[in-house]
Amino acid sequence: MDIKRAKEEVKNTVKAYLMKDGSGGYIMPAARQRPVLLIGAPGIGKTQIMEQIARELRIGLVAYTITHHTRQSAVGLPFIKEEEFNGKKYSVTEYTMSEIIASVYSKTRDSGLKEGILFIDEINCVSETLAPTMLQFLQYKTFGNRKVPDGWIIVAAGNPPEYNKSVHEFDMVTLDRVRKIEVDAKYDVWREYARENRIDNAILSYLELRPQNFYKAEADVDGIQFVTARGWEDLSCLVKVYKELQVPVDEEIIYEFIQHKEIAKDVAAYFDLYKKYQDDYGIKDILSGNVTPSVYKRIYKASFDERLSVVNLLISGLDVFFDKVFLYHFIADRWFSFLKSFKEEMDRDSAYTELYKKMYKNYENTYEEERKAGFYTKQQEECYTKLLEMIRKNQPYSQDTAESFEEAKSGFVKWREELEKLENETGAALENAFDFMEGAFKNGQEMVVFVTELTLDSKAAAYLSENKCERYLKYNEELMAGTKKAQILSMLEKDEIYGKEHVREF
Repeated sequence: MDIKRAKEEVKNTVKAYLMKDGSGGYIMPAARQRPVLLIGAPGIGKTQIMEQIARELRIGLVAYTITHHTRQSAVGLPFIKEEEFNGKKYSVTEYTMSEIIASVYSKTRDSGLKEGILFIDEINCVSETLAPTMLQFLQYKTFGNRKVPDGWIIVAAGNPPEYNKSVHEFDMVTLDRVRKIEVDAKYDVWREYARENRIDNAILSYLELRPQNFYKAEADVDGIQFVTARGWEDLSCLVKVYKELQVPVDEEIIYEFIQHKEIAKDVAAYFDLYKKYQDDYGIKDILSGNVTPSVYKRIYKASFDERLSVVNLLISGLDVFFDKVFLYHFIADRWFSFLKSFKEEMDRDSAYTELYKKMYKNYENTYEEERKAGFYTKQQEECYTKLLEMIRKNQPYSQDTAESFEEAKSGFVKWREELEKLENETGAALENAFDFMEGAFKNGQEMVVFVTELTLDSKAAAYLSENKCERYLKYNEELMAGTKKAQILSMLEKDEIYGKEHVREF
C-alpha cells in the first residue's frame, strides 16, 4: 500500500489499542496488541508519518534507530544482585533498565503524556547479537526483563533485503505476532505531502514532468544509484537556504542528494530552464495584472514542458499569498478566542490588568507544554510565537470595563483589517492569474493542472472556502469530473483549517 494508506492504518491501529472501557482499562489486552511492522524502501517517509500521527492524536512519540546498538547497549550491562528464595540467598544476574525503555519514561515525565508510540526504525538491520532481543521485543514487548509501559504502542520499520545487505529476515513465529504492512513509494501520494509542506516548486515542477524519476534504486558496475523521497525533501531545504544566500545549486550539489548521475544532470538542466522561465515570463507582473503581448506570443509557441513549468511558477507565486493569509487567519482565530474568554472573565473579576496578565501566562504555559510534547509543526510554532507577542503587547491598563476591553482588542482590530486587505490582494492576484491562464490556454490541459493544484493545496482551498472565486468554481465544474470533483467539493466544505466567527464579532 502507499504511505498515505499506511498512515491511516497505523493511526487507526493506535486509536483502537488506546480505546478504553467504562472502568478505564484498555479494551484490547496488551497480549493482543500486535506491534505494527512497516516494511518499505528507504526514504519514503515512514518516520514522518509517525510524527504526524503523534501530533494528530496528541500523544507522545519516542523514535529510535536501532542499528548502532549491541545487545549490551540496548538492554544494559548485566550486574549481580542477591535474591532470597525459600530462606536461601542466591546470586542473580540482572540487566539495568534499557536506554530505550528509559526514554519512554523520560518522555512521560517531561511531557506529562502517559500514552504514545515507541517507534523503532531499521529493526531488521540490527547486529547478530541484538537480533534475538529484537524478536523478543516484537513478540513480548520487553527489552531484557523491562516491559514497555502500558499505553505505549510499538511501531517498527525496516527495509526490504534488496535495499540493505544488513537485513535479517524475520521467521514465521515473529511475523505471526506483528501486523506487517508493506509500503510502496508513489509520487502522486508524496506529492500531496510535498505541496502541503512547500517543497521547492522547481522540484515539484520537474517531478510533474518526470514522475518516473521520483524514486529509483539501480545497481550497475559503479555500484548502486538511487533517488528517494527523503533526497528530494532534503534538497528542497538546501535550495531554499541557498536562494537566500544567493549560492547557485549546480549538478554536483544536486548529486549529493539525488545520487543518480543521469537524473542529477537532468534536474540541474531543468533548474536552469526553470529560472529562465521565471525571469522571461515575469510571474510577479502576471499576478499584478501587467502582462505584455510578448509573453502571450512566447507562450503560444512554447512546448508543453515549458507551459507546464509556467503554470507551476504561477502556483508558486500564488502560494506566497495563500501562506500569508493562512498565517494571519491562524493568529486571528486564536487571538479572537483569547479575547472572547477575557471578555467573559471580566464579568467575574474587576482587576482587569492582573486578570489579563494571568490569562496570558496560563495561555503561554499551555502552549509551552504542548510545544514540548511535540504537538506543533515548525510553522505553527512560528505562528504561536507571533500570537503571544501580539497578545502581550495589547495588555490593557484602564480599570473601566469598556475602555479596558477596547485597549485589549485594539491590536486585534488592526490585525483583522490587515487580514481583510491581504484577502483582497490575494483575490486580485488570483483573478489576474486566471486572466493569464484564459488568455494563454483557454480551457486546455494547463487549466486542468492549474485548478487541480489550487484544490490540492489546503491553504488555497481554505482561502477559496471563504472567498468566492467565480472562475475557480466555473472551471472546477467544467473541467473536473468524477472523483476529482468530489474531492474538490469535499475539501471546500471543510472549515477546520480556519474558522469564520472572528470576522463578524466585536
